Amino acid sequence: MGLGSFAKSEGGRAATLLAPPFFYALALLALPILAVVLFSFWTQDFMTIDTRFTLANYREFFDKPIYGVLLGRSLMVSGIVTLVTVLLAYPVAYFLSFHVPSHRKSLWLFLITIPFWTSYLIRVFLWKVILGYNGVINSGLVGAGIIDEPLSFILYNVNAVIITLAHAFAPFAILPIFVALEKIDRSLIEASRDLGETRLTTFFRVTLPLSMPGLVAAVLIVFIPTIGDYVTPELMGGAGGKLIANMIQTQFLQLNNAPMGAAIAMVAMVCVTAIALVFVALNRRWLRGRG
Repeated sequence: MGLGSFAKSEGGRAATLLAPPFFYALALLALPILAVVLFSFWTQDFMTIDTRFTLANYREFFDKPIYGVLLGRSLMVSGIVTLVTVLLAYPVAYFLSFHVPSHRKSLWLFLITIPFWTSYLIRVFLWKVILGYNGVINSGLVGAGIIDEPLSFILYNVNAVIITLAHAFAPFAILPIFVALEKIDRSLIEASRDLGETRLTTFFRVTLPLSMPGLVAAVLIVFIPTIGDYVTPELMGGAGGKLIANMIQTQFLQLNNAPMGAAIAMVAMVCVTAIALVFVALNRRWLRGRG
């Protein structure tokens, strides 16, 4: 088949349509990642970058405990944020899919996306107002006589980071779960109830397994970005709430050591990718076992 014949074929037309976005994505995603990989094997002395291959940055990462502590804390925070977000998002998505009339679902989805209308920074600062020493929560509790003095453990620590991130990523978890629930054939649920199953057992034996693709998508959508979030830990975490992303930012912008920052980013990326792949593999194995 000649080049002209291939271009006129169905496969050729598909390739022609897909080529521009493919190369666009390659330029915006693959090339920056390749640059980070290359930088991680270089060294920098102030403004001078030595492009000779070296593993010094990776040796420094594993030799200094601070990097491991920050990475472990980041994975822990991301895991807790993912768990909290998904547990809170699933009931919302379930209610929206099964209990809201069809003609009102668009309105509910519209309301869920309203937080995206404001800047992420504004939402973070609003949480500082809510969680602050003299903020809404402390003022309300003191005014109600529940506590004698404002609580100091709800801001400028890991707790504040978890609360803020869980709120910020809630819509990202609700939407994929809702889409998965919408695809469930309602006749399967009716059949389960007709066969004597209760609402609870029907949920665990029918609804939850069939909504698992959306649940997995929600977990990955929340878990992966929270590892790289440095704005929330910077504003809400205080000294004890810094994450690995804050160290990467420090290396790039304050210490002027881009290769070390790139090496830290690569280690974090490998850890997140490995965890995500293991999670997906376990989910597929679980689905095959139920099948």
